[in-house]
Amino acid sequence: MTTVHGSLARAGKVKSQTPKVEKQEKKKTPKGRAKKRILYNRRFVNVTTMPGGKRRMNPNPEK
Repeated sequence: MTTVHGSLARAGKVKSQTPKVEKQEKKKTPKGRAKKRILYNRRFVNVTTMPGGKRRMNPNPEK
């Protein structure tokens, strides 16, 4: 058998400390063909390129 790193008494400490936040209602995401259409438009139609000609999956402004 392998040994455990640290005691099991502290297992789940962080999860129990974090405050519970209820899930928010979101708009439903398209399924099937409609989702593929959105992905195609995001990736190939309105392409946002970074310096150096690189394209990023999440083109949010940097810090």
